[in-house]
Amino acid sequence: MTQTISKPISFDEFVAWYPENASCKYELHNGRIVEMPLGTGTHSNITGFIALKLGVQIDRYELPYSIPGDCLLKPLDDESGYQPDVIVLNKGELSKEPRWQKESVIMQGSSVRLVVEVVSTNWQNDYLKKAGDYELMGIPEYWIVDYLGLGGRRFIGDPKSPTLSVYQMVDGEYEVMQFRGDDQVESLAFPELQLTAKQIFDN
Repeated sequence: MTQTISKPISFDEFVAWYPENASCKYELHNGRIVEMPLGTGTHSNITGFIALKLGVQIDRYELPYSIPGDCLLKPLDDESGYQPDVIVLNKGELSKEPRWQKESVIMQGSSVRLVVEVVSTNWQNDYLKKAGDYELMGIPEYWIVDYLGLGGRRFIGDPKSPTLSVYQMVDGEYEVMQFRGDDQVESLAFPELQLTAKQIFDN
């Protein structure tokens, strides 16, 4: 990742700075603008596959959700802003989001049904920073798709292997379930989903 500005800035400054029609994505990490590299072919395929499978569920069961093309997620602190690989929004809550229509900014966990992050080389952000921020926001479900098994052993075990970690909110805290190989993925947001970890990783 390449940092583009050296001095710490706030979330509002980041939104104002964000280039229109940018050719790549940026996030704000602890007050620093970070350029997000383009995903590899496999990373991109997995992201698209998940969005497709979830979109089919939304359509088939007429769920009140949407998957936006672009979305900036603001955690509770004022020094971060994330662009998840896939985010599923609760359409009924978007009217309570004051910055959604003009800036595609989501500030309330109640507006989010599911966040998906596909792990790249900087896996610590997904397992440590983002998991903590999404939990504090009250986002009910968060997937970490670690298709290369890059995460620390304390997160995915030893020996490391491709792992899908599904964090679900229980009494205000995340509990995690992990899926590998032919394990059937379990999702609160999409209870009818028929998908194995291997089907996701094989893209």
